[in-house]
Amino acid sequence: MAAAQNPRTKAAATNTASWRDVTPAPVVLVGGPEDYLASRAMDRLRQLVRAAAPDVEVTRMSAAAYEPGALAMNVSPSLFGEQKLIEVEALESMNDAFLADALKYLAQPEPDAVMVMRHGGGVRGKKLLDAIKAGGWPVVDCQPLKKDAEKISFVMTEFKAASRRIEPDAVQSLINAVGASLAELAAACSQLIADATTAVDADMVDRYYGGRVEASGFKVADAAMAGNAPLALSTLRHALDTGADPVPIVAALAAKLRSLAKVAGAQGSSAQIAKQLGMQPWLVEQAQRDVRRWTPEGLVRSIQVTAEADAQVKGLSRDPVYAVEHAVTVIAGSVRR
Repeated sequence: MAAAQNPRTKAAATNTASWRDVTPAPVVLVGGPEDYLASRAMDRLRQLVRAAAPDVEVTRMSAAAYEPGALAMNVSPSLFGEQKLIEVEALESMNDAFLADALKYLAQPEPDAVMVMRHGGGVRGKKLLDAIKAGGWPVVDCQPLKKDAEKISFVMTEFKAASRRIEPDAVQSLINAVGASLAELAAACSQLIADATTAVDADMVDRYYGGRVEASGFKVADAAMAGNAPLALSTLRHALDTGADPVPIVAALAAKLRSLAKVAGAQGSSAQIAKQLGMQPWLVEQAQRDVRRWTPEGLVRSIQVTAEADAQVKGLSRDPVYAVEHAVTVIAGSVRR
């Protein structure tokens, strides 16, 4: 298979690959705890192998329930010469038999087979992981996307890959609504890409996903930061009545205030500030517009009351709802008209 490397000519250093562009090789390691990215990487490899060899023989095995000798038996060339694709799951729970056979296999992989190994994280099997990396085989590191900037990049790339457009404020609205789960975020991107006939905007995102509990905290924060106390409080009460937890609502308030505080103290153009702070330029520009309506005292007061509310909703108060309402009221009242 043309896409598979010859083990005698592979690079000596680790060949770190993105889950979006990894290509087949005799050995590929898909590691890390983010199962969604891992599944995308393995789906891609499977599709590329099948595109090059439609009659490929696919074998799936578990490293945790491995029987000695199974690896050698499954990678051995068949009489009919079909391409072999071996997918091994649960390396993080591998038994000693698999570790021994896999280390032996790495010394002389079958050039016409592709073995994709999935390790979900942890220290089990470190000797094997180190051997794969030392051999220069492709390694895909699937880590959770925790920062908003990472999720923004993910959404933008999903739309770019589909040759579709999404407005910057729609990206943030989508992340606010469904960003807790990467799989759900990707599914939402696919739905919008399939349904939209023009560029996706914030109104469309709100029609599709604005009713979700996850989106409610940011709606409360947006209203409070705009100085609209009645709207912020009514949105808060609706959110709490429909099952929203006070903790993420306070977290949304804190996230908005942190962005303002960072930008308020930064010097330079929006592009320079974005680079310094690791923020998207459009978010910096939005924060620069918003911060003009705040005095330094009002911003400090809002940050303090939000910090107090955070502690109260996490157990220091018997009435967490009042704590959030108080924070929302103070924040909305601190905005200059």
